[in-house]
Amino acid sequence: MDRKALSAAFPVTVPVLMGYLAIGMAFGFMLQAVGYNFIWAFFMSLTIYAGSGQYLGVTLLATAASLGTVALMTLLINFRHLVYGLSMLEKFRGMGWRKFYMIFSLTDETYALLSSVQAPVGVSPRNFYFAIALLDQSYWIIGSVIGGVAGALIPVDTKGIDFAMTALFVVIAVDQWKAYRKHLPALLGFGVTIVFLIILGQLFGQQQMLIVSLGVIVLLLLILRDKLEEKEETSC
Repeated sequence: MDRKALSAAFPVTVPVLMGYLAIGMAFGFMLQAVGYNFIWAFFMSLTIYAGSGQYLGVTLLATAASLGTVALMTLLINFRHLVYGLSMLEKFRGMGWRKFYMIFSLTDETYALLSSVQAPVGVSPRNFYFAIALLDQSYWIIGSVIGGVAGALIPVDTKGIDFAMTALFVVIAVDQWKAYRKHLPALLGFGVTIVFLIILGQLFGQQQMLIVSLGVIVLLLLILRDKLEEKEETSC
């Protein structure tokens, strides 16, 4: 690991550190509450590493869901990660084997950082991005293990604790709104989601509606890509 890149990446990831320790611990608490100790928390965070997917996994484990149900629900709730990976292919070009880990590591918060942050002068961008991804996952693993251990030692009522994930996402979204002058992509995403929630939410359910919404958002962004990039260059 490039120490220079690691030192430059750490300050950037401090907000994620604070959030991931909290929501990672919440996940560990929830997993312990349904009978799975910190070892399970560690390996789930190491190999799955999908915050909302892992929170869903707690419920699926508690109800002994079938593999088919697990596969379908995981696809529905984490479908947006396919979009994340596709949008970052150009940025990850030339990273070799690390590209596969970078795509795997694209949680909402890591994606938000990588899509906006720039490597400091004198630091390799590829090493910098890799350090950010690695640090973020390490925070999540540490938090989940702490939560699993603490949950075994301290009785905790986990009702409502999963809202921590939503709260962190809102904080990241607000920060992104402030960081960019252009708000059309965010407004487009919000508007399309609301429209399809109203039209399809009652008929097909929120999960199916989300997949349709994401597909439409991606299509519209591809159509408007040239205009958006032109405005970005003009504003710079």
